[in-house]
Amino acid sequence: MNHSFASRAARIAGPGMVIALLLFGSSAPRRLGAQTTEKKADDAKAAWKSLFDGQTLKGWKSTEFGGEGTVEVKDGAILLGVGNDLTGVNYERATPHRNYEVSLEARRVDGSDFFCGLTFPVKDDPCSLILGGWGGGVCGLSSIDGLDASENSTTKYREFETGRWYTIRLRVTDAKIEAWIDRDQIVNQSLAGKKISIRSEVEASRPFGIASYRTLAALRNIRLRELK
Repeated sequence: MNHSFASRAARIAGPGMVIALLLFGSSAPRRLGAQTTEKKADDAKAAWKSLFDGQTLKGWKSTEFGGEGTVEVKDGAILLGVGNDLTGVNYERATPHRNYEVSLEARRVDGSDFFCGLTFPVKDDPCSLILGGWGGGVCGLSSIDGLDASENSTTKYREFETGRWYTIRLRVTDAKIEAWIDRDQIVNQSLAGKKISIRSEVEASRPFGIASYRTLAALRNIRLRELK
């Protein structure tokens, strides 16, 4: 604190005011420091965690669907070969079941069906986000109240360019499931009163996995973060 300011304060308001000003001035940096520390802790908690190192399948394994194609890492991406019918990978480490986000990039390299079937936990139940299914353009959640992505309230139709990378983001909270392709929100599904499940074909993807259907697909930049 500036001493000339304190001297003037003493002449105007007496020693009591000076003590109060000195106490306030000395405590402000401590409060600011505590707030900064708390913010850093919150930011660290909300930070994205990479699930794929871009070079190996460490932390992942090929999903045993029966009839699956090859799984390999090439050019910084996981390649899901054409299966009969499904090819996929399971993440082998623990993931949260609520209040989290997943982000990844995916593309259809060849084929005409879904290139990203992301199976994920919603509290105690599984669900799948399907992109490009049923002939190439259907998107949505499988399943809501027993209805799959082609026939429930989340059903959307979209054209996907072969060879183009799409950024996919999924958010699961206690209240809803949301999903985006690039900047476009495609799912905003409330969980209140809804039964969440998956189709039996992707049971092997539980609890967290990504699959393609008779399609050569590529995945990269797979990340997850927990929400506050």
